[in-house]
Amino acid sequence: MFQTFEVSSRPEQGPPRLKALRGAMGAAGVDAVVVPREDAFQGEYVAPCDERLAWLTGFTGSAGFCVVTPAKAAVFVDGRYRVQVRTQVAPEFTPVNWPETKLADWLVDTLPAGSVVALDPWLHTVKAVADLEVKLGPAGLVLRLAPNLVDDLWEDRPAPPAAPFTAYPLDLAGEAHASKRARLAEALRRDGQTAAVLTLTDSIAWLLNIRGTDIERNPIPQAFAILHDSGAVDLFAGPGKADALAGHLGADVAVRPFDDFAAALTDLGGVVRIDPASAPQAVRVALDAGSARVVEGQDPCVMPKARKNPTEIAGSRAAHLRDGAAMVQFLAWLDVEAPKGGLTEIAAVRALEGFRRATNALQDISFETISGSGPNGAIVHYRVSDESDRQISPGELFLVDSGGQYLDGTTDITRTVTVGPPPEDAALSYTAVLQGMVAISRARFPKGVAGCHLDSLARFPLWTLGRDYDHGTGHGVGAYLSVHEGPQRLSRLSDVPLEEGMILSNEPGYYREGAFGIRIENLLVVTPAPDLETADPRAMLAFETLTWVPFDRRLILTDRLSPDERDWINRYHADTLHLIGPRVDEIAREWLLAACAPL
Repeated sequence: MFQTFEVSSRPEQGPPRLKALRGAMGAAGVDAVVVPREDAFQGEYVAPCDERLAWLTGFTGSAGFCVVTPAKAAVFVDGRYRVQVRTQVAPEFTPVNWPETKLADWLVDTLPAGSVVALDPWLHTVKAVADLEVKLGPAGLVLRLAPNLVDDLWEDRPAPPAAPFTAYPLDLAGEAHASKRARLAEALRRDGQTAAVLTLTDSIAWLLNIRGTDIERNPIPQAFAILHDSGAVDLFAGPGKADALAGHLGADVAVRPFDDFAAALTDLGGVVRIDPASAPQAVRVALDAGSARVVEGQDPCVMPKARKNPTEIAGSRAAHLRDGAAMVQFLAWLDVEAPKGGLTEIAAVRALEGFRRATNALQDISFETISGSGPNGAIVHYRVSDESDRQISPGELFLVDSGGQYLDGTTDITRTVTVGPPPEDAALSYTAVLQGMVAISRARFPKGVAGCHLDSLARFPLWTLGRDYDHGTGHGVGAYLSVHEGPQRLSRLSDVPLEEGMILSNEPGYYREGAFGIRIENLLVVTPAPDLETADPRAMLAFETLTWVPFDRRLILTDRLSPDERDWINRYHADTLHLIGPRVDEIAREWLLAACAPL
């Protein structure tokens, strides 16, 4: 199966590695080292050879970093990981709440003037380095771009990914890569730029209609690229990785050795665009060593990739119907097996993957399935292992957050169910979470509205109970690409206007440490809003639901729902029965009929 359950790191491994790193720091004349989660491609997910943060600290979350000084080792994590980090790191490492505590502020408060802070320029973006310099210089701290000390100590470091890239079919991509390159090149010329440097792997995958297996769960190719104003592209890839793509890429895409990337940047002339939010500082250093004039701007692929074309949206609809049927088969099975006792979190993961595999279309899961029973459900990004595996017991909630990678689309869905009678207060919390999800689903908003403007709609029902959750309400999702895709988000932090064709998750939650977790998630696509007789003549947007799997009626307090909320849920369940019913077996269809009964 795709998912494995071994323990990938242990707290006791951290202290001796921390001691060795401090020894190397002393020899190098360094007072602080920043060890990020990110790799040179600045993606959320990294290959095993780039899991430096996990190797050093034991923390395996998808975001965070560690700062090591002679006296302190701070692990910075956001609200998703504050329970998890305490179980994964040794006492020598101190968790720090981030982004409430900023890296620069912590360094200034911790280090005396004259201290040297070392960064690997391939692992930190241009913007991150610039932001640090603004704060560290006036405080008398020295920022040094230096070789990576962790890499020198990591003796059993895995080899880099070596699997070849593949072409992504035009009938799924919806636009030939020559067309994409031409329209982006035209935009470069319009802006007076001769080239753009591409370092985000999903940007390169989208632009060239290629995919890869370099990162588990995300079909992306690890490569760098330079897009020229002629529409030509230089693709920098590892040995043999693009050999089979010559016919697909054509004469205007030159495949060059991966190690030639920095030198090629130095050789560039003219006006060259880099995205400071995603380009490693090493890219800026290489460009500054040559004759190019560097301008900063957004990666030119980011917004076109986020705005899915009609072919990609049709593919996503098809993938979600297929995936929804697999989820219904699973939930019907779970409803029979879990109350018997003896079913574990791992057994549930295996069963769910089996139902997805039975579609004969699953390429991979889209992330490690979160299968949390009882208190494990309160760990937002819980990863079940052979050691943490827990029985799914009557009287508890069970949270399952999962997804599939299909050639026609990427899925991501969360459902929380009760096994037998729910624990105290669970139904009240579940109903509030569901009300927030419904509010986002029903939202109608003017063009120009961003995720930060809508985020509070999902939280308001919880706020009325004095509750909240410490993660964003939704993230962007790719088209057979990364399950977490930017720049679109439903989040207090996102000022990116939502545009037609963007796919986002809608996943409010509530987590009570030591008791239970609740999250309900559907995927949505931004569409033009339907006409209203009462509407002013202004452009409005709305959401189309892509996910079709019932909610747990046993956890819904119907007397707390407004008539509009009840109507929306009943319509959603009726549509789910209509769309998914014909796709499941007779036993699951009977379960679905009951699960979708009107409230």
